[in-house]
Amino acid sequence: MIDTLEAVLLLLASAVAVVALCRSINLPPVLGYLMLGAALGPHALNLTGESAGASHLAEFGVVFLMFSIGLEFSLPRLFSMKRIVFGLGATQVLATILVVALLGGLFGLGWAASIALGGILATSSTAILSKLLADRLELDSKHGRETIGVLLFQDIAVVPLLIILPALSRPPAELGATLGIAALKAVVMLSIVLFFGQRWMRAWFSLVARRKSGELFMLNILLITLGLAWLSEQVGLSLALGAFLAGMLISETEFRYEVEEDIKPFRDVLLGLFFVTVGMFLDVGLIVSNLVGVMVLLVLMLLIKFGVVVLASRAFGAMPGTAMRSGLWLCAGGEFGFVMISSIDGVGVLPPETLQITVAALVLSMLVAPLIVQVSDRLVMRFVASEWLLRSMELTRVAAQSMSTQGHVIICGYGRSGQYLARFVQQEGIDYVALDLDPERVREAAAAGDTVVYGDAARRENLVAAGISRASAMVVSFSGVEAAMRVLHHAHALRPDLPVVVRAVDESDLDKLTQGGAAEVVPEAFEGSIMLASHALALIGVPINRVVRRIREIRSQRYEMMRGFFHGSTDDDGPDAQQQRLHSVVLPDGAHAVGRTIADMELDSLQVAVSAVRRRNIRGLSPDPEMVFLAGDTIVLRGTPGGLELAEQRIMGG
Repeated sequence: MIDTLEAVLLLLASAVAVVALCRSINLPPVLGYLMLGAALGPHALNLTGESAGASHLAEFGVVFLMFSIGLEFSLPRLFSMKRIVFGLGATQVLATILVVALLGGLFGLGWAASIALGGILATSSTAILSKLLADRLELDSKHGRETIGVLLFQDIAVVPLLIILPALSRPPAELGATLGIAALKAVVMLSIVLFFGQRWMRAWFSLVARRKSGELFMLNILLITLGLAWLSEQVGLSLALGAFLAGMLISETEFRYEVEEDIKPFRDVLLGLFFVTVGMFLDVGLIVSNLVGVMVLLVLMLLIKFGVVVLASRAFGAMPGTAMRSGLWLCAGGEFGFVMISSIDGVGVLPPETLQITVAALVLSMLVAPLIVQVSDRLVMRFVASEWLLRSMELTRVAAQSMSTQGHVIICGYGRSGQYLARFVQQEGIDYVALDLDPERVREAAAAGDTVVYGDAARRENLVAAGISRASAMVVSFSGVEAAMRVLHHAHALRPDLPVVVRAVDESDLDKLTQGGAAEVVPEAFEGSIMLASHALALIGVPINRVVRRIREIRSQRYEMMRGFFHGSTDDDGPDAQQQRLHSVVLPDGAHAVGRTIADMELDSLQVAVSAVRRRNIRGLSPDPEMVFLAGDTIVLRGTPGGLELAEQRIMGG
């Protein structure tokens, strides 16, 4: 038997290794947490014993998850997507529960257990699918909008399901009264939140924010989240519902995004522990002995959800190809299934053997979800005859726009950057053809006379139809690196001599896109700084020809002078954590580098460069590799945080 602290330390140490492994092989971390829990749990190695501390800590993971969903709950957003969310989304959830309940009744599962199973299987993985949509640049596609709308309703539906499913264990005579009382309590709490809470919350957060203390702000978030969760539990509802309401209170205030960033580390770590505890519930031996049942449930879940989404999507007016794509995207299970399983574990709604089979089927479905998405286009093209016609019409529209053009510019992406570029090109009397995946944007811009058509620039056939063989240049104006690399790959195969200009967010993508074949890469952060500097220099009297010459030099050197930045405590360590930074090291007497040249230190093996050396208040940029270091020198290093740390150790101590 190990105590609570030892159990938590064991879980944390194991989780670090498992998450690192999952990230390296592109698997969702949730699957790693589940497998870790299965290995450490009472049905396998039993290393955590009966310690309840980790389980109690993991409960807060669900609290912060529901708080985050409450933060995302936006009434204007719901209203703008009401047809998809409350139409298609509600139909998918209710129809899935109904079909599963009917099948469960046929197999003798019992009505309460069948409804609970339907609720568990009805949800899909918001984390996996939203990331896949973003990576594939399909958020604005027709099936992407349907998928996001359904996922949004599923997130909302989890709240009543967490109330309803545990109540199914009550005798039928008490069930109606129990659900009625719970619904009344939930409506009262929701009414207070919507009509009074947000005004009070905005005033309270304004008062806290005026103290300008990050520590106080964080403590306040924890107090609000856990306090409302506790209050919800005290009135007979779930912790999760109280946390959801806390998120709703803050969602319409100006503090929403700061709260979301502050709470994210707590949510992710504690939610990971929650999934580990769910994994501990898995009895691998029981699952193996019921492997046929697991596979049958997996196949039934995929087929039922696929069929429900396809029929519902068609009923709401979608084309067959869009409906089939939406069905393939949404047919797998999701992480909220585990949340609902944890809410009914121990109350006897589902038999233990059925729970084990359900958990195993959910895990397998989340594993195959990315694979299904990967082959979805091929399946649609294979089985939906009208998709060929629609694809041909799309290509025909693209070709019709580009047919009369010669020496034109192909603009990939017609967002703000693409539209501004098109106006510049038009001013010079040069034709352009723009491709974009937002149907609303394409419709409005085309009606205004812009040469823009609906089409995916990352598809080879669309680039051919856009007249890549006759184009004089191509510009990738969106910021998705992977999609830009696909465009570059096709462009290089079709027209190796075609110059391609690519937009990048920052320097971390510059080298990758250049190596991918881009003639020019325009990093927004660098170009914004150049424009600031050029205006400032002109205003203080520097001759404009010298300013222009300086800008040309910086660009011709591929922004070498601007690479790296000095990192401060106020800088965000999120997605920019591995960007190149600058770091100053002062050489004392006796340092290893004193008396040695830059080349002798072999810092390039650590992917670190010496950006400058400051000696006797004189700063030399891009020093010669044969320069000898002297005591008192200040060396400016450029590299990633890990490389800089190793480089400083080598410079100082050998």
